[in-house]
Amino acid sequence: MPRTLTALTAVVIVVCGLGVRALWDGPVPKYAGDALYTAMIYAVAVFALPRLRPRAAAAVSCGLSWIIEFAQLGTIPEVLRPVLGSTFNPPDLLWYAVGAVACLAAHAAWLSSRHRLRAEDAEQG
Repeated sequence: MPRTLTALTAVVIVVCGLGVRALWDGPVPKYAGDALYTAMIYAVAVFALPRLRPRAAAAVSCGLSWIIEFAQLGTIPEVLRPVLGSTFNPPDLLWYAVGAVACLAAHAAWLSSRHRLRAEDAEQG
């Protein structure tokens, strides 16, 4: 995936996260934020390693989100709490997986369509 597209995707993820927080109250922004948090990790992983396959990127993003969540069972330094959180919440684990699977599906679909277009170009070429 081209880095410019990945960077643009990361910006869209941040805008979505801010929008969800601004528009809704209650559990919707909380759990949407969890999924988007994992999506941002996915985007950063793909930006850093552009050849990273969707399954690997999903595993990395979900795994890192889970590690951060389980770290909340211990003591998170005050300076890191705004980014990493401070309270373990088991449902968050599900929403991290939802974010990773959504990114995996979108990334795989993008790669598939790109491959299909290249095959069509080769047939016509």
